[in-house]
Amino acid sequence: EGQEYCYDCQGKEFFFEQGKNVWMHTGVVKWSIYQFKYRNRRIYGEFYAKEMYRLFGTWIRENGIDLIIPVPLHAKRRKERGYNQAEILAEYLGELTGIKVEEDAVVRRKYTSPQKRLDNKERRKNLHNAFAVVKDLNGFKNILIVDDIYTTGSTINEVSKTITLNFTSK
Repeated sequence: EGQEYCYDCQGKEFFFEQGKNVWMHTGVVKWSIYQFKYRNRRIYGEFYAKEMYRLFGTWIRENGIDLIIPVPLHAKRRKERGYNQAEILAEYLGELTGIKVEEDAVVRRKYTSPQKRLDNKERRKNLHNAFAVVKDLNGFKNILIVDDIYTTGSTINEVSKTITLNFTSK
């Protein structure tokens, strides 16, 4: 039987309302995401976005999503990799939904260690104050934040926190 919260989410407060995933990050999916993220298989992003839309297009419409923001990479990491895989997903999803994508509304101002090597507490500490909102987001009510991998929710939560605090400080 399904449960309302995953193990990582139970008993925690988040700045975002919901997290959704297309697949579990195991087996061939894990391999595929690795190729997309580190081996320049950018074309995989189109397939992933189509699957996101197939599974969650109705949910996106029903929840009045009016802006899509990809999780940003630090400028140094983006230069090393040559692209931001979350941005690719967001752009394709924006095309499919007709929703505006603001790939530069939030920046990663702190160069952080890769999250995959850290436990939950270290992930939160690693990301503390890592992001900044650099565009006016007033007028947007329901923002969808897109990332390639959701493990503990630390990254999405920190981006959400940054956006939320930007609204409440005005």
